[in-house]
Amino acid sequence: MPSSRTEAFSDGVFAVAITLLVLNVDVPRSGGGPLQHALTTLWPSYATYAVSFITIGIMWVNHHAIFKCIRVVDRPLQFINLFLLMVITFSPFPTSLLGRYILASRDSGLAAGVYGFVMLLMSIGFGSLWAYTVYHPQLLAEGIDPVAARATLPRFTTGMIVYLACIGIAFISAKLSLAAFALIDGYYIFNQIDVSGSTDGLSLETP
Repeated sequence: MPSSRTEAFSDGVFAVAITLLVLNVDVPRSGGGPLQHALTTLWPSYATYAVSFITIGIMWVNHHAIFKCIRVVDRPLQFINLFLLMVITFSPFPTSLLGRYILASRDSGLAAGVYGFVMLLMSIGFGSLWAYTVYHPQLLAEGIDPVAARATLPRFTTGMIVYLACIGIAFISAKLSLAAFALIDGYYIFNQIDVSGSTDGLSLETP
């Protein structure tokens, strides 16, 4: 079928997932002390919300960039995309988990590790989506060079390796791992890949 239906469905899922993230930021209860102090102590929720929002936002932008290169989708590609969307909609849970436990002395590493594992699954889903496409040239839009498209795959592999490293960092310092996740986002915002002569500056990310 034309790729437009899959892309439209994906947009809806991205919108729901990115909206649900804000529900992890709780309003302080009245009577529990000064409001200024209560708002300040919520910084872990603000930080995890921001990192997850930016990550999903970048993925949404680059999901469009990928589907700009896809003319039609087949059944396997649809299921790969569904796997990616399933992990994305699950992301509010590890976001809330890390926001609550990042300052815990005993369980912060595990919470950050769970967060990193979900980010890794998103990376695998995103990389698999592009890898399947470039090795099935009949799915590509006109003007897309399959050889140039396949040449971008090492970037996806690199992203997965970096997320694995971040999981290791999580058990050393949860706060440091969250900063590392943010740095990965910053890198991929500016990482542009030109895969054809007619498609300029595609930013393909594997968050």
